[in-house]
Amino acid sequence: MTVANYFQPESVPEAIGLLADHGPELLVIAGGTIAMPLINEGISLPSQVMGLRRAGLDGINLDGYTMRIGAMVTLTRLGEQYHVPLLATDAGRIAGWSIRNMATVGGNIFAPPPAGDLATALLALDARLTISGAHGERELALADFWTGFMTTSLEPDELLTSISVPLDVEPSAFIKFGRKQANTPSVVTVAVTAGRIALGAVGPHPIRARQAETVLAAGLLDRATIATAADAAAAECDPATDAIATDWYRRRMVRVMVERALTELAAKSKGKEA
Repeated sequence: MTVANYFQPESVPEAIGLLADHGPELLVIAGGTIAMPLINEGISLPSQVMGLRRAGLDGINLDGYTMRIGAMVTLTRLGEQYHVPLLATDAGRIAGWSIRNMATVGGNIFAPPPAGDLATALLALDARLTISGAHGERELALADFWTGFMTTSLEPDELLTSISVPLDVEPSAFIKFGRKQANTPSVVTVAVTAGRIALGAVGPHPIRARQAETVLAAGLLDRATIATAADAAAAECDPATDAIATDWYRRRMVRVMVERALTELAAKSKGKEA
């Protein structure tokens, strides 16, 4: 074990102060489900580690039409929040119960594809992030957070402290397609709401299928529109080949799963109108 110091700040200001004191050498851990296996296997060798369990970031607040989720809220707890059914469904399909009891909403956003399924639903909900640093807080759309594979717009002295989503009053659909029924890495994840399509595991980070979304702008979810949007989503994704699936297979499944998700959304929309 290479860790010389393990810090457990009692507040966000204390955590930010530790970041300022130790710089990029300080590894920040949320639930630890990604970092700890790397440390235990000797792949990551940090000397300074900061855990955020005691920093007061585990609250969920409903404010009008918005749900604000602390970055340290566990996936298990999020799965119980049926105020936003899309998030509850997504969280319940990530890994197994033991991982969900430890993994956090904030940490899942940093997970490299094909992990990080929660971000797909958050993107479809047009989530916004609150980022805290030495110079105060700033807000950022989740879609603007990632800058590449394993890179983000987060500054070295900043922390992701909360995620805000609108309370989900519109129909939505979520599909996670993997090699097994449960507890499996994703081949592709798809989350759709009215006018928004998000994809996971088919690019350097979760993405909004913007070209496919323009197809939906007319507001009609008939078979022809759904098929055209699915084709557009498959064309604009950028999948990689890994041990889970080839880039060809992932792109093919994007088309299939987007079509299924939009078909489900159309059925729910008709049911709501009725």
